[in-house]
Amino acid sequence: MSEEGKRQAKDESTKTVEDEMGDLPEADIKVILLGDSAVGKSKLVERFLLQDYHPRQLSTYALTLFRYADEVDGQNVKVDFWDTAGQERFDNMHPSYYFGAHACILAFDVTRKATYKNLNKWYTELRKYRENIPVIVVANKIDVDYKVTRKSFAFPKKKGLPPVEYVSAADGTNVVHVFQSAIRAGWKYKNGGEKDFMEECLDLLGEDFGEGL
Repeated sequence: MSEEGKRQAKDESTKTVEDEMGDLPEADIKVILLGDSAVGKSKLVERFLLQDYHPRQLSTYALTLFRYADEVDGQNVKVDFWDTAGQERFDNMHPSYYFGAHACILAFDVTRKATYKNLNKWYTELRKYRENIPVIVVANKIDVDYKVTRKSFAFPKKKGLPPVEYVSAADGTNVVHVFQSAIRAGWKYKNGGEKDFMEECLDLLGEDFGEGL
């Protein structure tokens, strides 16, 4: 991404915060959700947060922000989860969506093969704006058929990412684990840059990189 493009994204993102978020204090960590429409991104956030959040509709850029309070390494941390709110139907996201993100949850729907194939499109766009942030790939809707968890998905390994996490927004399977991992990976990225990212991510997820692939 060009320097001019980065400056434009920063300026427009700042305008969004100032004009539409009002008096909401700036977050310590920004976690974005990516993936095709209707893969269950909003439902995943809502399942994780339940009633413990403050949603804000940012109408200018068609997205929803969820504010969450957490504690990481003994420090109180304000986390913003950014959800696309249908913007992904236009095949790309506004640059301000990516600006300042510290981690990404990249989701697909195990019942729709096309959503898995499109992961590469979303990942490529993400890396245009945020080259090194942690990414956790999640396979949603496993409650439809739990046997899908026996399948192996090559995409994360090809991109040097931790293995797929199997989740269900419907029954809550693995949702808290994934979001807590994203928060902590984002916190580590913010405070330590890209140093030892893969090792840290794998430790957080409690996975062996070669397992299940």
